[in-house]
Amino acid sequence: MVNLTNPFDNTEGQYLVLSNAEGQHSLWPAFADVPAGWSLIHGPGAREDCLEYIERNWTDMRPKSLIEALRGDGQ
Repeated sequence: MVNLTNPFDNTEGQYLVLSNAEGQHSLWPAFADVPAGWSLIHGPGAREDCLEYIERNWTDMRPKSLIEALRGDGQ
């Protein structure tokens, strides 16, 4: 039997924080390629450090386009 582990749960691993055009953030394993549409905004660093960064900086979970639409920006 193969023992598969989730790289997002590795407390000893190195991680990145990514952001997309909608301002959404993602914890990402440092060993993996950054997916298309996402940009590196923090890291590499320890898992806890990256999670703290997300907690401090992604305070509104709504997509950027929704925030702008509700404000009437439409841009």
